[in-house]
Amino acid sequence: MGRTDANDETVKRRSRAPQGTTSLAVVAQLAEVSEATVSRVLNRKYGVSSATRQAVEDALRQVGYERPMTNELVLLLTPNLSNPIFARQAERIENVLNPYGLKTIICPVYPGSVQERDYVAALMDSGVAAIIFLSSSNTLRNADHRVVQLIASRGIPYVSINGGFPESDAPVVSTDDWRAAELAVGHLHDLGHRRIGLLAGPVGNTPADRRVEGFIDAMKRRGIDSSEDLVVRNHFNAEGGHQAASVLLAQGATALVASSDEMALGSYRAVERAGLAVPRDVSVIGYDDSPLLDYTAPPLTTVRQPLERIAEHVGRLTTSLISNREVDDTEILIEPEIRLRSSTGPVRAEAD
Repeated sequence: MGRTDANDETVKRRSRAPQGTTSLAVVAQLAEVSEATVSRVLNRKYGVSSATRQAVEDALRQVGYERPMTNELVLLLTPNLSNPIFARQAERIENVLNPYGLKTIICPVYPGSVQERDYVAALMDSGVAAIIFLSSSNTLRNADHRVVQLIASRGIPYVSINGGFPESDAPVVSTDDWRAAELAVGHLHDLGHRRIGLLAGPVGNTPADRRVEGFIDAMKRRGIDSSEDLVVRNHFNAEGGHQAASVLLAQGATALVASSDEMALGSYRAVERAGLAVPRDVSVIGYDDSPLLDYTAPPLTTVRQPLERIAEHVGRLTTSLISNREVDDTEILIEPEIRLRSSTGPVRAEAD
C-alpha cells in the first residue's frame, strides 16, 4: 500500500509537471504516493510529511527532473543593511543569481526573532524557491530555530553564510575565521607586539566564537599562553569597539584585533581618549574591509572577507538545490586576506 497524505484528494491546480516525457504518474509510482502529493511537493505546499516529501524528491532525482528557476524568488535574510558589509554581500549574491532568472528579496531581520519567521511565513506561498541566511539566526548558537522547521516542512532548500544550524545538514559557506585571526595576530607579532588584545563579538555568535578560538590558538603558537585575559566581548558596532578597547588599553595592550571594521573604528576613539595615537602607540586591525577604509584617519588595516568568492559558492549551491541536484553538505571555508594600510606599526621600544 503506498504512502498517502492529508489533502491527497485535492485536485491538482497550476502545478508544474516534470519536464520532458516524465509525467506526474511516473514519479508518483516510483515514490508510492498519489499524483496530488507529487504536485504538492513540486509546488512546496503544506500537508506533506517529511518522509513522503523525501520519497518524492528522491523519485524526481531518479527520473532526472530539475525544477525551472525563471521568475522564482529567493529570500535573503540579513541582520541589517546599515552595515556596509551586509549590503555589499547581498548585492553580490543578487548579481550571481540574476542570470538564472531568480529574483532576490532582501529581508532585513533581527536574527532569531519572530520577525524573521514572519518574513518567511508571509512570503513562502509566493513562489519562494530557496532561502539564504546571511549571518542571520544561523550565526546564533542558542537562538530559536523554529524558522528552520517551518522551511523544512515545506521542502524549501536553504543555504547559510558564516555558520550553519546545528540541527541541519544544509550547505554552509563561511569565511575561515580561524585563519582570519591567524593573519591578524601573525602580522602584529611580526611587528614586535606581544600584548595583543581581541575586541570580540558576543558569546554564542558563531563567527565571534571562531575568531576567539583562532586568536587564542595563534597566540599560543607564538608562545603567549595568557591571551584569554586579553579577549573582551562586546557588540560588533562602534560603541562596542570603544568599550572593549578601553578595557584592553587599561590592561596595557599595544595592539588591537577587532572583529569588525566598526569595532576597529570605535577603538580609534578609545585610543584618542587615552591620550594615545594609532599606530604610534597602538596598532589596530579591523575585519570585513568595508568601503572607504582608505579614507579613515589613519587608513585601517583589515582582514578582508572574500565576498565575491562567497557569492559564487552560494550561487552555485542555491541553483543546484533549486534544480533538485544533490550538493555536498560539508561546510565550505573561504580563505580571507589581510589588507595592509596605515593603522599598524612596530611596537614602541618602551612598550616592549
